[in-house]
Amino acid sequence: MKKWMLVFLIGISIILSGCGGNTSSKLSGSKPPETNIQIGNETFQTTLGTYCWSSKFKGVCVDTAGPEVLLEGKEPIVVQPGEEVAFAMDYEPLPNEVHVAYYQGDKETEVKVENHRFKAPEEKGVYYYSYGVWWMDENEENVSNGDAFYAFALEVK
Repeated sequence: MKKWMLVFLIGISIILSGCGGNTSSKLSGSKPPETNIQIGNETFQTTLGTYCWSSKFKGVCVDTAGPEVLLEGKEPIVVQPGEEVAFAMDYEPLPNEVHVAYYQGDKETEVKVENHRFKAPEEKGVYYYSYGVWWMDENEENVSNGDAFYAFALEVK
């Protein structure tokens, strides 16, 4: 009986140590950091949507609606056609993978981002954006330590 108990305890220890993963790659905070966009000299807050976050002590995933529903009732940020928009996140480490898309009705358009910046569309209208970021593990391929999707809307005048 004692032999089986020892084997059981060793097995549980191995399983629990595996669940913790590489604690050096864990992120700080209980959820993803706030992210802003900067247009000219003005800063605007984005809305945190769906995310999965692995902090030092636990992991959590939250699922939300898409950008249009998340931003319901909020005024879009007014921009000029082709105006530069920059992302600002006061967090270390910064995410090492980024994806940006805007939505108009049922149409999704991928946006090219360079150096944390992109250009607003040239055509007038309201555009709902999804800014997806990932903190990919540097030691394990295809392993994310956290990801988050932020929403904001731009109105090109």
